[in-house]
Amino acid sequence: MPVNSFEDYPMSWKPKIENGTTPIYLAIAEQLEKDIRQGNLAPGTKLPPQRELADFLDVNLSTVSRAFKKCEQKGLICASVGSGTYVSSDVAVNTILLHHHDSPRLIELGSIFPDASANEEVAAYIKNMTAEPDFGRLFQYGFFGGTMWQKQAAVKWIGKTGYQTQTQKILLANGGQNAIFAVLAGLFHAGDKIGTDPVTYPGIKTAAKMLNIQLVPIQQENDEITAEGLLYACKNENIKGIYLIPDFHNPTTHTMSLDTRKMIAATAKEKELIVIEDAINSLLTPNPLPPIAAYAPENVLHITSLSKTVAPGLRLAFITTPDAFRKQMEVALYNMNITVSPFMAELAARMIYDETAERIVQKRRMHTQKQNVIVDGYLRGYSVLGDHDSNFRWLKLPERFTGESFELCAYHAGVQVFAAERFTVGKTKPERAVRMAITAPENPAQLEEALKIIRSLLESSHDEATFY
Repeated sequence: MPVNSFEDYPMSWKPKIENGTTPIYLAIAEQLEKDIRQGNLAPGTKLPPQRELADFLDVNLSTVSRAFKKCEQKGLICASVGSGTYVSSDVAVNTILLHHHDSPRLIELGSIFPDASANEEVAAYIKNMTAEPDFGRLFQYGFFGGTMWQKQAAVKWIGKTGYQTQTQKILLANGGQNAIFAVLAGLFHAGDKIGTDPVTYPGIKTAAKMLNIQLVPIQQENDEITAEGLLYACKNENIKGIYLIPDFHNPTTHTMSLDTRKMIAATAKEKELIVIEDAINSLLTPNPLPPIAAYAPENVLHITSLSKTVAPGLRLAFITTPDAFRKQMEVALYNMNITVSPFMAELAARMIYDETAERIVQKRRMHTQKQNVIVDGYLRGYSVLGDHDSNFRWLKLPERFTGESFELCAYHAGVQVFAAERFTVGKTKPERAVRMAITAPENPAQLEEALKIIRSLLESSHDEATFY
């Protein structure tokens, strides 16, 4: 029994641990997970200091530390030096952003899909390829990492962002998410920490969680990571790397300034950070700023893909890889993929070389711009972040809504959007906002119908519970 009385002592969590055969640290961890899962500990709750909890339970401090560490590795809690330990803000939400195929009535504004018009052009291109007498060779095992010709196509594609690289630095992966997972698996270990924006792409969150890698939110000012925040994370959180989306950040749509790109590059070189630069949105804008990789090529793994710009089913990504990381990345990709599809690699290379891919990108930009005009018209008067080249928008909500409650209201009304809670990292307090994928609807009329529903919800004076 505890030596001290805690009957009237204010503690956010007072677990009751029964004596049994289970090691005490596991019993504490299991009780903590249970209380979080059952909602007894709400997201964002600050847990008692470890010493205080050890005193309450009459156990060693190391026992509590082991229990907390186990829950931290599961993403249930997050610790910050000088701040304490909190229940993770996203612990109660689904961070896997998938289309609801079982709800045909639902208008999709959640998952980011490019418009489907270009798919027929890709299909026609494939049809011409199938008529070639040696087409069957593309279904043999391919060259690991692609052919030299395919890598040259990748260099040409990446060059459209203003970043000039070399073929020997190019590695191929089966899509952007596959590339991100390969970087985490190949260059990081369980227990490592990676800095991110306070809200970020859920794909990095799910991958990090699977590999027991902790994401640490970096201090921001005006939606950009600050030099002070990054240096603090290096010194106090001991981060090994940083994950960033510099162009049309997912979900906030923010584009990082040139000064911040240079600052991150300089800090990465000084502190020997591994930078994961997710540049899959960079070619959505006609005049992208130079990537971070241009200023720190030996520290940055630069990832671009074709799914958001050319066709969703074209699952191919290019990873520009520093020489120091090449062997580790080759092993990771080999163990995950063995090889990318020779057919996909050849299709992508041909479409890049003859500018078919570029023409599709131009058409997509025009379509996206038209969709954004519709969004601006229907949501005039509300704060909707994102310019006309972005294929998603960030909608700030009235105070009576949380992102999570608005997502649920919209779902019941027939529209899928994704709440800010899905994107938050660590103990970050979620914004009152939702992300809308404005190119996902099948046609402009469907987008207009969805926006009418969203505006109706925004204008309603009723409490959100009314809509449940």
